[in-house]
Amino acid sequence: MNPEKLLEDIRETNLAYLMLAQHLIHKDKPEALYRLGVSEEVAQILAALTPAQLLKLAASNLLMCSFRFNDETVWNLLTSHTKERNVGSGIHASILMAGQLAEAA
Repeated sequence: MNPEKLLEDIRETNLAYLMLAQHLIHKDKPEALYRLGVSEEVAQILAALTPAQLLKLAASNLLMCSFRFNDETVWNLLTSHTKERNVGSGIHASILMAGQLAEAA
């Protein structure tokens, strides 16, 4: 992959993520905290960013978003590809992720 293309893809991903995060925070802050996996303080910073600040942050060569969990159990629950997907596995994964968020707070 072309390094310039990769950097452009990172910038586009950053901008999309920051805009989505800001939208979620403005729409429903408690839900945004859960879905984004960010603290109240980070949410306040994101909500206050101007469009110019969003563009400046998005221009970074580092991804602003990251995977919320590093737990193999959660990945296994989320990627189970059975014909009759067990609804309980999705609920279990959500509970595990919520627990990780609570531990981080």
